[in-house]
Amino acid sequence: MSEATGHDLSHLPPAASRLGAVFARPKVLAAICVVALAGLGWLALGLLFFGMGAFEALCRPLAVSGAAWGASGFAIVALMWGAMTLAMMLPSASPMILTYAEIADTAARKSERIVSPFVLAAGYTLVWLGFAAAATLAQYAFTRAALLDTGMTSASGLFSGAIFIGAGVYQFSALKHACLTQCQHPFPFFFTNWATTPRGVFRLGVKQGLYCLGCCWAMMLVMFAVGVMNVIWMAALGMVMTFEKIGTGKRFTYVVGVALIVAGIAFVLSAFAAHWPVRAI
Repeated sequence: MSEATGHDLSHLPPAASRLGAVFARPKVLAAICVVALAGLGWLALGLLFFGMGAFEALCRPLAVSGAAWGASGFAIVALMWGAMTLAMMLPSASPMILTYAEIADTAARKSERIVSPFVLAAGYTLVWLGFAAAATLAQYAFTRAALLDTGMTSASGLFSGAIFIGAGVYQFSALKHACLTQCQHPFPFFFTNWATTPRGVFRLGVKQGLYCLGCCWAMMLVMFAVGVMNVIWMAALGMVMTFEKIGTGKRFTYVVGVALIVAGIAFVLSAFAAHWPVRAI
């Protein structure tokens, strides 16, 4: 009998029985969950990146100021943002998912009822897919306002500077640190809100997703300033957000905030400098 799930594995060959017992453990499922979902996001981004010519051909008409996107246009951009959120945010959720798995593993050893970490991840993912939908609408608004060019990159230094400065200032806010604390220390949340039904665990995932959204939404908007499909920035911001959540102090968060503000000021100064008259010597 498997301690983790209560399923009878005695009919299987010894090797298959051992393998089945391993993959029935919550910690193993949690690791598979994070790798699989994040991998799907990066795979989708890779396909878009390597097919960038066709992708840009599809998106270029959408980047024309005032152009109507239509259902297909919204679907294309929503797919892109959905893949980005999976690729960037699932790795940063690994401490939360693994913490849940550790508690579930202990419960399973006591033959208590548990729910797969995939259900928790589904609730978390739903929140970020909601963000992807909101980001799609924001991209549409920015495109109509001529703030994004045909390459889905900021067309205004002032716009880029405002995004960077706003994201940097948010790093020092009370809301940011309240949400970040919940992301860094999920054990008390799970311990006091433990659920043993799929619906209850799904709700736990949604709540943790909202904490994560409150922690990281401003930094995600930086993609509008550096290029929505900039893979290097996707990876860099994803690593920053992941490191932020596995840390325990505020120093790194403050350093990132200062760096974002300085970069934003540089964008603003460059925008003004581009309009300063050049005097002949």
